[in-house]
Amino acid sequence: MSTATPATVRIYLVGGAVRDGLLGIPVHERDWVVVGATAGHLLARGYEAVDREFPVFRDPQTGDEYALARRETKRGEGYRGFDVHTGPDVTLDEDLRRRDLTVNAMALSADGTLIDPFDGRRDLDDGLLRHVSPAFDEDPVRVLRLARFAAKLGAFGFRVAHATHRLVKAMVERGDMVHLTAERVWREMVKAMATTQPWRFFEVLHACGALAPLLPGLADALGPASPPHARELPHALAALRHVASVTTDPRLRIAATFACCVDDAASADRLAAELRSDRETAQLLRRTAIARTLVERAARADVDALFELVRLWRGLDDRAAFDAAAVVADAQYPHSGLRQMLPLALQAVRGVSVDALRAGGVSGAELGTRLAAARRAAISDALRAADLLT
Repeated sequence: MSTATPATVRIYLVGGAVRDGLLGIPVHERDWVVVGATAGHLLARGYEAVDREFPVFRDPQTGDEYALARRETKRGEGYRGFDVHTGPDVTLDEDLRRRDLTVNAMALSADGTLIDPFDGRRDLDDGLLRHVSPAFDEDPVRVLRLARFAAKLGAFGFRVAHATHRLVKAMVERGDMVHLTAERVWREMVKAMATTQPWRFFEVLHACGALAPLLPGLADALGPASPPHARELPHALAALRHVASVTTDPRLRIAATFACCVDDAASADRLAAELRSDRETAQLLRRTAIARTLVERAARADVDALFELVRLWRGLDDRAAFDAAAVVADAQYPHSGLRQMLPLALQAVRGVSVDALRAGGVSGAELGTRLAAARRAAISDALRAADLLT
């Protein structure tokens, strides 16, 4: 094989930076493909190797990643079952052909010329998420990526092309989802939660049948798949849409979505283990599950339930945890006023002085009884003052 000289090396901006730039979305990361080069050329330029398995290098000054152009040959099952070839003989067209969606298979040359061999710009204008080639079905991770891009670009009116939907359904029916690890599903889900329409991630997976093998509890909770852009979302996705309007925290968005799937601490722990969730999300799921009945009562302005929630969520000691749990609870009953009632209840409870009761001669068991009664009364007064309790 001949070795390219530096003069023949060509560098192209590719993927999401091109797509987002054309859509007018702020570009925070830039990925580049290098054609006509070897790993030695990039190392000689001072780039640092990023991945042991793939020829990806980072510019230490900009942080941008540069990948050698590559072609892939399917040799086994799953998303790791590929033989990867890189070298000066691999063309840009070959590299773009291996990508998942046409809107991700465009490149910009150094002089700003758009290279678009698979009509990605047309699909961008039409709002279509369409696979580049039938080779899409060789990698089940692309199903997750398709759903994630539907969530990211949903605000622009993007939809999955019919042919791509049919291809993905065939992959699901073939059993390809079994090759996706829980860790990979979690990673893609967290990325999807950072988008403007995160509920579309689950919608797309559910519509093609992939949600059942990947997240069976949520699939059961959603029931039969609804038509795309249905007027009413299932409860879990409606909760996600609501919480997405008030926070970008992926932990809160995930907990709000899966709250309907857990009934107690044990089921919350099992779900967190199945999801391979991080510790913070696991704790939030558990805290949500054990408060489920209290939240339902509190949504009806039940003063006793609000008082017990403040105690249960340790609101007197950990305000951040209380606020997180309150956001998830509010998402389950978005028109109940919980988002206003819970902070008021916390403030009212904190406003009752133990020292004042002691100064009045109250002590022992009576102190606890009187303190609880005073705090309940304070919650009731605060809700009435805010016109949240009749």
